[in-house]
Amino acid sequence: MGHTKEEEDYEYDLFPERNAGKKKNNNILDGSLYFNRKCQVMLHFAVETSPYAKLLLSAMKNSGCQVYQDRHFACEDCDGTVNGGFDAATSQIVLCQNNIHQQSHMNRVVTHELIHAFDHCRAHVDWFNNFRHLACSEIRAANLSGDCSFSNEVARFHFGMKRHHQECVRGRALRSILAVRKISRHEAEKIVDQVFDTCFNDHAPFGRIPHSKGDAKFAHRDYENRNRVFSARPSPCKLH
Repeated sequence: MGHTKEEEDYEYDLFPERNAGKKKNNNILDGSLYFNRKCQVMLHFAVETSPYAKLLLSAMKNSGCQVYQDRHFACEDCDGTVNGGFDAATSQIVLCQNNIHQQSHMNRVVTHELIHAFDHCRAHVDWFNNFRHLACSEIRAANLSGDCSFSNEVARFHFGMKRHHQECVRGRALRSILAVRKISRHEAEKIVDQVFDTCFNDHAPFGRIPHSKGDAKFAHRDYENRNRVFSARPSPCKLH
């Protein structure tokens, strides 16, 4: 089945396996098989061990959006400019198996895209028509996923300026929007500025910005404890 005009504007050409009818030659298939197996192994390790991913998966389950690895994740070949994506049309997280080669990278991509999935679960996000919605989720994903952690920024040789974390989040959100939407940089910057403060300060479900794995582990324990206390309280009514 072909994609709508809105879906074409979402830059599905970055994710060629999302396009129906695309065929691969045997040599590409042979290479993809190796990358796919490696991707599946790293994905499984991420969802089982990453405190970021575990918290997001718990929060989605508690919100009525159970995530299944074989249904809601897809390891696929992508354009060389992207590492992953959230396909709202199928509620699937796409992991770019040809671009993700290290476990730490996989953990960050899984977390980033799970934040989009969490936003999709908890709110009526209009991914295709409302750029403000998209910008807000991109800001949250850059802010909470570890994309802008101190260690990652030092590895990129980015450090030393005031309000560094905020500027990193703003820049990464802007690049993500420009990658998937056919709009000018000026328009994208304006949209990011309009929603930045509100979305940067929305830390759900972490409670605060997790700057390290230790922060994420603490947030996960705190979330689970709060959820256990809440679930232990008698319910005033029961839905049938």
